[in-house]
Amino acid sequence: MASQERALRADAARNYERIVGAAIVAFEEVGPEVTLEEIAGRAAVSVATVYRRFRTREQVVRAVLDHVLTTEIEPMAAAHTDDPWRDLVGLLETAIEALAGHRVLLAVARESPKFDLESMHRCVHSMQLLLRRAIEAGVVRPELEVRDLAAVIVMTLATVHPGDPHGADRKRYLALLLDGLRASSETLPPPSSHDLPGSPHQQ
Repeated sequence: MASQERALRADAARNYERIVGAAIVAFEEVGPEVTLEEIAGRAAVSVATVYRRFRTREQVVRAVLDHVLTTEIEPMAAAHTDDPWRDLVGLLETAIEALAGHRVLLAVARESPKFDLESMHRCVHSMQLLLRRAIEAGVVRPELEVRDLAAVIVMTLATVHPGDPHGADRKRYLALLLDGLRASSETLPPPSSHDLPGSPHQQ
């Protein structure tokens, strides 16, 4: 019985990975209107299998975005060198490039009224250690908060558009925003007492 249960769990895990992998490609190739039936076909599983694992399209979107965050972005948060500034910038660049590469997925996630950004919020908070190291090294403004890094990512992603396939605009404006993170004799105005839009704490 135990071996059968392990086999079932392993099979379910393989199906999950196939579905998520197929969905990542399908969103970018087909567009935001891609159906669960299309994803099932690409994953070589039955539609019933997809619906059994993901009850709604929004759950598929969340699983795919979570996969991108945990595999392409969060590992960079553990990358430490002797250059705290470069570590922090490298993480921001990685996050922006990864999300810009999944433009359709990001647009679908933003438009879904049922979608929350818990995964994104967790990813941003994984930047806390790198931010603290940069502050302690005196290479960034001491008043910076993790939400400031989230805002840098969001503002840079707002410059992503189909007419700029090589990312010239996002590189230009990220450079401008990064310059604003550096240590300065001028203190930033305080933030509001409310969470930024997209926080999972908002109702």
